[in-house]
Amino acid sequence: MQISGNTIFIPGATSGLGLALAVALEQRGNRIIVAGRREDRLAEIRAEHPGFATYRLDVSDRDDVAAVSARVIAEHPDVDVLVTMAGIMVAEDWTTGSFLETAERIVETNVLGTIRLIAAFTEHLQSRPAATIMTVSSGLAHAPLAPTATYNATKAAIHQLSETIRLQLGDTSVRVTELVPPSVATELMPGHADDARAMPLDEFVDEVVALIEADPDATEILVERVKFLRYGEVRGDYAQVVAALNA
Repeated sequence: MQISGNTIFIPGATSGLGLALAVALEQRGNRIIVAGRREDRLAEIRAEHPGFATYRLDVSDRDDVAAVSARVIAEHPDVDVLVTMAGIMVAEDWTTGSFLETAERIVETNVLGTIRLIAAFTEHLQSRPAATIMTVSSGLAHAPLAPTATYNATKAAIHQLSETIRLQLGDTSVRVTELVPPSVATELMPGHADDARAMPLDEFVDEVVALIEADPDATEILVERVKFLRYGEVRGDYAQVVAALNA
């Protein structure tokens, strides 16, 4: 993905990491389209960022994804980057069966939402001379945080999905890039924005933009802080990584 000159659709960019990345990418000369579930938040974004196009979208609703994606493509036929940012992270207790409803909701959003978006855009993106699908996984795809079992599993699924569709799309104009965040100071979970162990949001976004600019063909975007989690098994210290993560 080139750092500028794109038209980028980012579902899940109404707050936190997604919004910060959208703002940074607009500043680098890209046209930004964001989507999210809350119309009040979309209205605020339109006021704060008048250059953004906005759409209401619930990625957990299959029909909504299909309809809104068709609108985005019709109204912005030059869209050439899809960033599947939408996701939720919720703690669960797997010692009882009470986690099931939460787990299903996480899978619906994080995995099926991503799959639905890619299904809606893959043919259009292949019609563009150069296009990118950027998936969003997590360092927790490679080392588990005990309270967030389903979230960890969904991000591991996104990692393998990214690896596999990259092979299938290898002879097309579409690149597949996986963004792998560490813990970043956002409201992804209650209190997370104030966690001293989390990477400051502005530092994360600055490093991501610099990595994209330095290597537009990168298959994974890995800030330094996430490499502790990403490469534990490779280094041979996986058990120590898991212990430190869950201390």
